[in-house]
Amino acid sequence: PMVATGGSVKKVLEILTASGAQNIKVISIIVSPEGVRSIHKKFPHIPIYAAALDDSLNEKGYILPGLGDAGDRIFGTLNED
Repeated sequence: PMVATGGSVKKVLEILTASGAQNIKVISIIVSPEGVRSIHKKFPHIPIYAAALDDSLNEKGYILPGLGDAGDRIFGTLNED
């Protein structure tokens, strides 16, 4: 649902392009500028569509203002330390 650092999306794009996939598009609900830059640095030809471009990432790599970590919210593993 979100592109924060772009790491997960880049891994998926590596797998897809290595398998010969073509006409790839990234579609996300929320993206960070850092994540978009990171993806486009390695895959400049792949378009990214998003409903919202948030401000930045915090020191944990969470999108600000964003949603925090979606996985933590879904699986109840959020640690507020």
